[in-house]
Amino acid sequence: MTTDHRMTSGFIIDVLDVLERHGYHRHDNLHTGQAVVVIGDLAHVYEGTYDAPYGTYPGQALPPEAEPPGPEADQDAVILTAAEARTIATALDEAAGYKRDRAGICADCPDQSCPACQSRLQAAQTYDHLATQMTQTAEAARTANASQPEQGSQPQPTAELEAGQ
Repeated sequence: MTTDHRMTSGFIIDVLDVLERHGYHRHDNLHTGQAVVVIGDLAHVYEGTYDAPYGTYPGQALPPEAEPPGPEADQDAVILTAAEARTIATALDEAAGYKRDRAGICADCPDQSCPACQSRLQAAQTYDHLATQMTQTAEAARTANASQPEQGSQPQPTAELEAGQ
């Protein structure tokens, strides 16, 4: 969790008990682990020692200085150089390894079965998936660019086509 001495398992269990008493019931280990992380964030946001990044939680309002992109902006695409894509893929790989290492040294469970470990392992899988997807997309773009003729060059007719005319 955190190094905050107040963020104890008792605190987490108390908050989860309040959720249960108000009709919110546990779904599975993965979601419970995610809730534990959010509870820690909530406590720090509440006391003003942490600002939740915008867009972290559903329904979170944009800051006043943030302008939503215009209708012409393609919100699904980001253009990266090959070097930038490699850097991001490497960072995702390192982040996945870090999450796995943290799960491997968890003091709360010997077999990586606690909610925090499950959340870390799920994040590692997500990072791996994103890195693979980025690498495959970059490779496909590189291959497509290599197979296209250079700009300004005209395709030459083949000998068969010339002979048939």
